[in-house]
Amino acid sequence: MQPHDELRAAFEGRLAELQLEHRDLDMAIHRLSIDPAHDQLAVKRLKKRKLLLKDQIAQIERQLDPDIRA
Repeated sequence: MQPHDELRAAFEGRLAELQLEHRDLDMAIHRLSIDPAHDQLAVKRLKKRKLLLKDQIAQIERQLDPDIRA
């Protein structure tokens, strides 16, 4: 495996991790929002983390395929 291939594989692995965490946060936010006594601060923090993950995902996608505007 060439260094470029190793770097790409590392990016793809990290991308998969971030996407999984993003989905998990989405489900957690949904579950908390259903509960009428939900902690609004916790939901706000989860949403902020989710947005950060979205930005990181977009950045990695641009690095993997710079010709496509993310």
